[in-house]
Amino acid sequence: MPLFGKDKKDEPVQPTPSPARNSTSTSGSKHGLFSRRRGSSPDVSPPSSPARSSTRSSGLHNVLHRNKEDPSITSARQRVFQAEAAEREADRALASARAAVRDAREHVRNLEAEAAEEARLAKIKQGQAADISKRAQPLGRHDKT
Repeated sequence: MPLFGKDKKDEPVQPTPSPARNSTSTSGSKHGLFSRRRGSSPDVSPPSSPARSSTRSSGLHNVLHRNKEDPSITSARQRVFQAEAAEREADRALASARAAVRDAREHVRNLEAEAAEEARLAKIKQGQAADISKRAQPLGRHDKT
């Protein structure tokens, strides 16, 4: 489809013969820059155009896919994949280590709290034992003989 013209299927069919269109008098200066292209013979430009585009696309295809076949590119890509996997594994190991440290600290806090509670209870027990001991000192006054 031309960029600045009508599509040929949208144009009404004209009874005028096509050779009159292609004559040098009609394709002269009275037609614009874009009209001249429409008047050119269709058998010259369309076949060369697809041939060039297919060559370009196959050349582009070869350029794009050449890197996939190059062993140095493949090796570099593989190394990048391995480095990414190693980073993911290191991230998992770091998260695991952080969780282990968090658990250990929590365990130590629990032990300290437990020890503090046991110390508090031992202090209470010691105080109660001292009170009982004081009360028991006057006992046995009848044993003196």
